[in-house]
Amino acid sequence: MINTEVIKSKILVFVERNGPSLPIQIAKELGMNSIFTSAFLSELLDSKKIKTSSIRVGGTSLYLIPGQEAQLERFHKYLHPKEAEAYEMLKENKILKDSELDPAIRVALRAIKDFAFSFKNDEEIYWRYLTVQEPEIVEIFNSKNKKKVEKETEIISQEISPIQKVIPEPIPEEVKSSGEESEPEKEKPRPQKKKILKKVIEEVEIKPEIIPELKPSLEFQNPLAIKPVEKPKKEKPRSDFVAKTIVFLNKNNFRIVEEREYKAKEYSCIVEINSDLGKILFLTQAKDKKTVSDLELQELLSKAQSIPLPALFLYTGSLSKKALEYEKKYYSILKTKKIE
Repeated sequence: MINTEVIKSKILVFVERNGPSLPIQIAKELGMNSIFTSAFLSELLDSKKIKTSSIRVGGTSLYLIPGQEAQLERFHKYLHPKEAEAYEMLKENKILKDSELDPAIRVALRAIKDFAFSFKNDEEIYWRYLTVQEPEIVEIFNSKNKKKVEKETEIISQEISPIQKVIPEPIPEEVKSSGEESEPEKEKPRPQKKKILKKVIEEVEIKPEIIPELKPSLEFQNPLAIKPVEKPKKEKPRSDFVAKTIVFLNKNNFRIVEEREYKAKEYSCIVEINSDLGKILFLTQAKDKKTVSDLELQELLSKAQSIPLPALFLYTGSLSKKALEYEKKYYSILKTKKIE
């Protein structure tokens, strides 16, 4: 008879020694098949003695003991390209402000749950890296605030710096006529000096008004000529499919920000949706066809990444097997939804 407690103890010892591990590695250590191993792992998960990772290696989560989260760093190479970019950016900066990031990076940060953790400061969403704890966060914010205050103080001091000592030019004496006797020079009273100084300051601060140069028109404008009336452009009629797609988007809380193009069985736009972590934009394409191929998803994602934005593909039929695999591979920046 199998002693379940002994098996569980062996699993914990193995994971503690080797760090985050795949089920197949644990099964090999125990000399058991994967079905039995999964059952024991499930029991350990329920008792919270182990946990699973969000990152997947070959489509499978890793099992680790609480406290081993930092060891997941060595598996970051299994992240998708955009997720890897977000990972490196967050690791380097330690803290990132969500509203200052590109939409694709914001989406990627929400996907790498093992490494990116959100928090709020002054009603703004920020992201901290896995190993950055509260004391370091406080220190980073204090440092940023100190630099900001110093910069603002420097700018203000430059703007309001007093005019350096202004030495008024000596006022030339009036030329006396040869017949007149020159009077002895009298010392100028102090109030007069203040007036001169004030006048100099005022003259320095007055900025000359810039008068725009008037360029003569070379074309003759006939005031009696009747200007041709521009004909309003006719809006291309929308098909039933396009109308249905717009209704579907509104019903699912997507706001159309920009319409790009539409045909009888296709519709392209940029939509916005509110989430718990802020507003997210998607480059969206809808198609009315029986089967969607992986190439169509690839084409949309390529266009979206050039903006850059995550992609949303809407369809009426079904996704091919390869399309499903492609969606799973790029799930963090590519979403699909069936129009019903």
